[in-house]
Amino acid sequence: MPDAAPLLDAAWRIDPALVRHGVPAHVSLLYPFVPESALTGQDEKGVRSLAASFPAADLLLEELVTASGFVGVTVPQLQPIVDAFHTQWPGLRPYGGRFGTRPATHVTVAMGADNPTTSAQVRTAVGSLLPLRTRAAAVQLVVLTEEGWRPRFTAPLGVPGRP
Repeated sequence: MPDAAPLLDAAWRIDPALVRHGVPAHVSLLYPFVPESALTGQDEKGVRSLAASFPAADLLLEELVTASGFVGVTVPQLQPIVDAFHTQWPGLRPYGGRFGTRPATHVTVAMGADNPTTSAQVRTAVGSLLPLRTRAAAVQLVVLTEEGWRPRFTAPLGVPGRP
């Protein structure tokens, strides 16, 4: 979600440690996902098929969500896609169950904002950029390697039969 990059940039200007280096603005559909070593062709086919079954979507990011040390922006329009991924892989618990069985779909803006003053500064800076319009056009499967997160493939939304 390149259009959401200014949200992360705002948090980075307050404290670079709050933003995960090398991870662009995105919505996690199911994290953690199948580890790369266990990923099968059937899993890849499932990701592509689910992506194709949902249309690209214009999104309006407008609501901040906060928790201890966390600042994000909700993306409720993508909840049906997240739910479909969870249904397809029911054995995978989103965020290991830390945030319940159905955490709000969101863009993570800052993590580790434990200082109340810093957290307030991030909320103010990010809030000043909302509402923000963007578009979801694809699902990207990424895998964690020794060098960090790496894209494995991109599957366009609403385009059946594309490799």
